[in-house]
Amino acid sequence: MMYELKLKNILFLDIETVPASSFEELTERKQGLWEARSSRFRAEEESPADAWSKAGLYAEFGKIVCISIGMFSTLSVPRRFRIKSFYGIDELKIIKEFGDLTRNSKRGKNLQLCAHNGKEFDFPYMARRFVILGEKLPDVLKIAGKKPWELNFIDTMELWKFGEFRNYSSLALLTEVLGISNPKDDLDGSQVEEVYNAGDYDRIARYCEKDVLAVAQVLLRLRGEELIPEENVEVIGSNGLS
Repeated sequence: MMYELKLKNILFLDIETVPASSFEELTERKQGLWEARSSRFRAEEESPADAWSKAGLYAEFGKIVCISIGMFSTLSVPRRFRIKSFYGIDELKIIKEFGDLTRNSKRGKNLQLCAHNGKEFDFPYMARRFVILGEKLPDVLKIAGKKPWELNFIDTMELWKFGEFRNYSSLALLTEVLGISNPKDDLDGSQVEEVYNAGDYDRIARYCEKDVLAVAQVLLRLRGEELIPEENVEVIGSNGLS
């Protein structure tokens, strides 16, 4: 499959999420629902409030603060790659801009999304947040009635499994063993909420963009192809990808 992919149609992405509010701001009903959800992973001595830092992992309790995307701008080797981010405090604006970009893409129904662990996290999380916020799903996130092989989703973690169901390899581990620049050289996922609360949204975007580039590089290595040179990576403005 990975050798048949058309690189020009692939939109690489990564999202960053945080809890949608503080635990204290939740209604009593929603606190109870979080208590039930978090009971699956909380330590016995840990309260629901103590576990709230993990709420950003769940679309029902979290929100998206950054979506970074990337596409190949040239397919000839050495390839060029362009990256763009939607980020900040206005989640509705973030997902609307992402949705508009996919709807206006020249790739149309051929557009494919690619992320690391995307099928388990990024893609369903984004779809749920669209629904929760009352926004129409972009076509690329509509999966109702589709068979697994009909989805326009590519997951580099799934490709790396090579059929092994139990395997989980982080993006940081893959980049290390494949000789790709480490995207976790500044932040890791556990620090995003702290940086967001400090108002350093640009730092979150830079972190997210590194992950997008890393995913593209991993896919190229899986295909046995030449990596994108650092000087061929461009971060662009709001109208650069079509």
